Amino acid sequence: MEYRKMGRTGLQLSVLSYGSWVTFHKQVDDSQADTLMSLAYDRGINFFDNAEVYALGESEKLMGRVLKRKAWDRTSYVVSSKAYFGWRGSNNKPNQTGLSRKHLVEACHEALQRLQLDYLDLFFCHRPDPSVPIEEVVWTMNHLIQQGKILYWGTSQWSGAEIMEAHRAAQEYKLIGPAMEQPQYNMFERYRMEMDYLPVFRNVGLGTTIWSPLAAGFLTGKYNEGIPAGSRLAIEGFDWLKERWLQEEKIKKVQQLGALADQLGVSLASLSIAWTIHNPHVTTAILGATKQQQLEENLKALEVIKLITEEVQGKIENILQNKPVSDLA
Repeated sequence: MEYRKMGRTGLQLSVLSYGSWVTFHKQVDDSQADTLMSLAYDRGINFFDNAEVYALGESEKLMGRVLKRKAWDRTSYVVSSKAYFGWRGSNNKPNQTGLSRKHLVEACHEALQRLQLDYLDLFFCHRPDPSVPIEEVVWTMNHLIQQGKILYWGTSQWSGAEIMEAHRAAQEYKLIGPAMEQPQYNMFERYRMEMDYLPVFRNVGLGTTIWSPLAAGFLTGKYNEGIPAGSRLAIEGFDWLKERWLQEEKIKKVQQLGALADQLGVSLASLSIAWTIHNPHVTTAILGATKQQQLEENLKALEVIKLITEEVQGKIENILQNKPVSDLA
């Protein structure tokens, strides 16, 4: 397994990691989670991703039970949680969502309880919150670091300007700024990683923990002929994923990418993940496999990355036709 430093920090993450969004509790039970996390850990994966909102807290509870049962050396793996949405769904009351000091502190405590951990390695602000002063967010995260409840803090789905504003506040008050961002990045979702964050990478450094490198499974090709039963897009409440990915133009491109993968003698899934981690600004790409066979196939991306030559990259770009271009002359 390859490991990369998380931005301008000393922390090293496996270039492939494992997460629980959508899958844990809804598609994966305790036994399956144990099998998948054990396989990931044995193959060198050292980062496991979670969030308060995933399955309304049940995902963290499930992961916590597995970690407790496995009794791995705590210093050998990294665990994250995220706060913003709350875990009570439609029953959320004021102060049980957002990035206020109250919610961030309480969300951190609740995540530790559910995961059965003494500290979180990474703690993310799951979305920006324009209703909370950025100084309050930075002070709160700095406070949690000083208390030893989290080691690093970061953002998810923030713009480059919002991340830089957090660094401005941190610099002004001599606090610790965000070390990482968790953006979506895949062959069809490129703007932030390849354009918006470039000044952040250059000026302050930024680790990235990529979610959905397979575009919710769309880049495996399994949705080319419809939605298979039991798949992620078949889960109630995720209609927005169907609207986002099941478009005729995108399906045609996936078919062409699949043909290229066949020529290379690899799966489309492993090629798509390899393409994502080929970007040097990617610290780690989070896998969300629900079956052992899927996870085994995804891990092959570590070998497939060697096949992404300049020629192959050119063929991929010719199919995608979506490379971000700056409008600054």
